[in-house]
Amino acid sequence: MNIFRRKDESKEANTSKSNSTTDLASVSSKSTTSSVPSSTAASTTSKTTNSSTPSTSKKYIKRHTPFDKPVSPVKPPTFDLTEEQQAKYNLVFEHFKKYIESDKIPVNDQHHCDQFHPILLEEKAWLTKECFLRYLRATKWKTDQAIQRIQETIVWRRTFGVVNIPNVTEPSKVVTPELVEPENLTGKNLIVGYDNDNRPCLYLRNGYQNTSPSIRQVQHLVFMLERVIQFMPPGQDSLALLIDFKAAPAEMKLSSKFPSLSISKQVLHILQNHYPERLGRGLFTNIPWIGYTFFKVVGPFIDPYTRSKTIYDQPFGNFVPKEQLDKEFDGMIDFEYIHDVYWQEMNAMAEKKKKIYSDNFERLGCEIGLSEYDLRLKVEETA
Repeated sequence: MNIFRRKDESKEANTSKSNSTTDLASVSSKSTTSSVPSSTAASTTSKTTNSSTPSTSKKYIKRHTPFDKPVSPVKPPTFDLTEEQQAKYNLVFEHFKKYIESDKIPVNDQHHCDQFHPILLEEKAWLTKECFLRYLRATKWKTDQAIQRIQETIVWRRTFGVVNIPNVTEPSKVVTPELVEPENLTGKNLIVGYDNDNRPCLYLRNGYQNTSPSIRQVQHLVFMLERVIQFMPPGQDSLALLIDFKAAPAEMKLSSKFPSLSISKQVLHILQNHYPERLGRGLFTNIPWIGYTFFKVVGPFIDPYTRSKTIYDQPFGNFVPKEQLDKEFDGMIDFEYIHDVYWQEMNAMAEKKKKIYSDNFERLGCEIGLSEYDLRLKVEETA
């Protein structure tokens, strides 16, 4: 059974198991390339690594829901800032201490917005130490740019519906599980497991596309980004993006079309401007020949940081522990996607983690600049 297979799918015939033994260190050293690999070499690799169906002689662990935590514990973060970097951080921090006192924060990003609303507790909790540092790194420590981009993201989150301002935000525009659920009926986006560096893994499966291009597709991806961030363990503030271009079984009658250029550009803009430094690793596998044309088209819109994190057609098992990797990728898990089971449990787990975060924020005084490590810790872990 292939990874995340829906309950009603038939079993595919077994194919030969990959014998790739690529060394992790050598793979990591290649991950900083900004060029798209040749289609011939990459397509050959994908057929011999991530596409193989495992032998039935092995015993696998059946699973239908996300993992709650990584295999190994995460260490507390260390903030090794130079004297100059600390001074710039302090400048940004002091700016937002004043900013949050303002009642003139726009409720949307229209040029002539005449509606304002004070900062919400949820928005203050988003203004963490790691948040300030992510924007500073993304702007190469240019404080004016970091401040401007953080403020723009605060307003964007209100505009897009990530943040719901009571009695202000239109209910139909709030990005909720109910709004985006139709997009995930086939399991095209999934949060399952953590990589070797304890980053939560978000799988995007292009072959399981079940809807036509629309703003709801973008809302769905943003929703899953917010969810995977909630799955981050204490001490980790980046995610692993695993993109599999393998087509769904023919009987599902699903599309394998690539996203439209307009949707792709919109998604890239959101990722690069409002989720900076969040991508810790991006893995691409089973890339069809047309995929390389697609990459060439969208390539100019991808910033160097994002390109430096991408790895093409290497075994997922080099980067994800087998205990949390599906058997299709030579892991130990037999993951079956049953929508009603997965969707309910994934959202329940995320909401539980979100509550731990918000409870800690209140317990620590509702101040900006708190560490996400402290905010994500369970109460018993703080003792």
